[in-house]
Amino acid sequence: MVRPRSLEAHEKVIHAALSLFGERGIEATSMDAIARASGVSKATIYNHWSDKEALLLEVMLYVNGLNKEPEDVDTGDLERDLATILSRRPPGEFAEARDRMMPTLIAYSAVHPEFGSLWRRRVMEPPQRCLKQVLRRGIDRGQLSPDLDLELAMALLLGPMLFTHVFSKSRQQPGRDIGPETAAAFTRAHAIRKAVAVSKHLESLKSRRS
Repeated sequence: MVRPRSLEAHEKVIHAALSLFGERGIEATSMDAIARASGVSKATIYNHWSDKEALLLEVMLYVNGLNKEPEDVDTGDLERDLATILSRRPPGEFAEARDRMMPTLIAYSAVHPEFGSLWRRRVMEPPQRCLKQVLRRGIDRGQLSPDLDLELAMALLLGPMLFTHVFSKSRQQPGRDIGPETAAAFTRAHAIRKAVAVSKHLESLKSRRS
């Protein structure tokens, strides 16, 4: 089936912008250059994006696999659900492009804090919301203590992932996924044993009724 011309033009611009942002940097890449590289007129580009930052944001969503909201996961098994979310990875096909863009993106965000805030909200927060939702469900179901500090729990879960990605990248084993190990360590330390969980859940129900 032939794709609509508007969709084809949209994808051409995304790929051209991704290449130019990585090669030249964000500041040095103009909409004129993107139009020339993509073969799409500047007028058409502005029909899809209001400005360069809107295009840049979509490029970042695209290469991180966040074109849509990440799916919730609820198997009833706290450790498995945490491991599933922690093991999610952005599309491997864009790994090189992401690595090339990150330094220039960080520099651009420092000079343009409003864009930096928007980027964090759109790219970094959706996966965190999924993780926090699993933790809240664990509390509601008596699998985790009602006194659990959610922010601290998030730091404990995401810290190993950040360390592995940023500081141990050159030393990490190829293809190793520490998501399940992190989820297992967290649940060993913080999950309530089944008998205790049932008891606490019943106590919680009683207190709500009274």
